[in-house]
Amino acid sequence: MACDRVTVVSEVGTTVETTWASIDGLRVRCLAAGTGGAPPLLLLHGGGFDAADFSYRYAIEPLARRRPVLAFDWPGYGGSDKPNHRYDLAYYARFLSHLMDSLGIQRAGLVGTSMGGGAALSFALCSPERVEKLVLVSSYGLGRDIPHGRLGYFLVHAPLAADLLYTLLRRSRRTLRYGLRRMVCDPRVVSDELVDEARRLLDQPASGRAFRSFRKSEVGWSGLKTDLSDRLGEVAAPTLLVHGDRDRVVPVGWAQRAHERLPDSELRVLRGCGHWPPREYPDTFNRVVTDFLAR
Repeated sequence: MACDRVTVVSEVGTTVETTWASIDGLRVRCLAAGTGGAPPLLLLHGGGFDAADFSYRYAIEPLARRRPVLAFDWPGYGGSDKPNHRYDLAYYARFLSHLMDSLGIQRAGLVGTSMGGGAALSFALCSPERVEKLVLVSSYGLGRDIPHGRLGYFLVHAPLAADLLYTLLRRSRRTLRYGLRRMVCDPRVVSDELVDEARRLLDQPASGRAFRSFRKSEVGWSGLKTDLSDRLGEVAAPTLLVHGDRDRVVPVGWAQRAHERLPDSELRVLRGCGHWPPREYPDTFNRVVTDFLAR
């Protein structure tokens, strides 16, 4: 099932192992750390040109001190295969089910950021018995409003518009820095090192293609295709919502409304934080998630 193992030992002694698993005929890059008998924790990254270690670079080791942690690159992202087909939220929820089956994971905790949060929530509604706890971070799937309204629709569906954007991101370091700054509140987070990380991801073959397909599938004329907010009463797992109060991508009001509708939930709104809590406020993020999982 897996091959080409790479093992790294961190300064605190936590071993992070990189493996490639075969799921649905695709080669999928996985980062694994931690041991123990508790249900494993799966970390699901977001869209754009994200990857497991891009969003969760500072979360894998701290969260793995108490239980096994697995962070993987979605198909179409990072070091995983990037097949050219139609992507939507339902696809990623199905893929998560197949990944757990293939790896022999019967039940797990899920942490999902942005698009990954929507996939985690969708999976929790379809397979409640397989989700121990649920952490939704700046999560997609909690509302129908399109960012920037009808202009957002045209930017997604206009021919060549998305291709032009990714071309600009690849060619212009200034444009890439600006795009990353929209993900956070504090511009100092966007260091030269972070920009270099993003450039390496953008330079991979077919980078961004899966997200362009996802957006075309999910963004409709009358609103976003997937809005699970009316089904939140069906969620069986204890749920933690983590959201920045300065999120310019997903409104914090979505998380506040979801908190009111979820049967067993906690809401942590991080002040002065944008759309990317695991990278902008890693220490705070790790602490609130660890405390939630321990309860």
